[in-house]
Amino acid sequence: MKSIILFASITMAAGLMFVNFYNSVVDAKSWGSDIPNSIAAAREYFKTVNPGNFFRLYSPINQVLALSVLILFWKTAPGARIYLGAALGMYVLSEMFTFAYFFPRNDIMWKTAQLTDVDTLRKAWSEWSTMNWLRTFMLLVGLCLSFLSLHKIYLLR
Repeated sequence: MKSIILFASITMAAGLMFVNFYNSVVDAKSWGSDIPNSIAAAREYFKTVNPGNFFRLYSPINQVLALSVLILFWKTAPGARIYLGAALGMYVLSEMFTFAYFFPRNDIMWKTAQLTDVDTLRKAWSEWSTMNWLRTFMLLVGLCLSFLSLHKIYLLR
């Protein structure tokens, strides 16, 4: 049962990382393709749901799973403990980064900035696009650490 939760944690982290990667490769390029028209189109498209709806649900689930496997394997796999803790740390760090860095830029692009304020929209989009690669990298590091813990756990068997 513990291994299933570890695999669920790895699967969730991989999913989050790839959705974040998709946002950089597809969504962000679309948002910045013809500012302000592309931002207006995205605002219209996001009236019902947006990528934040996905991340607000699945990122906490990822963190709970990562914490769960850290607790579950604490005594049975001391060699994996550091990797599990570091993976959890990376997932929490990426979430803190989201709140501190991305939420303000999301507000600018999707709510507060006037479509006529092209410079502000371009700046927010550029900052968002650039730093989303860092957030993706944080998730990738967490995922690699989770895989290292899996390797350590299987070496014990």
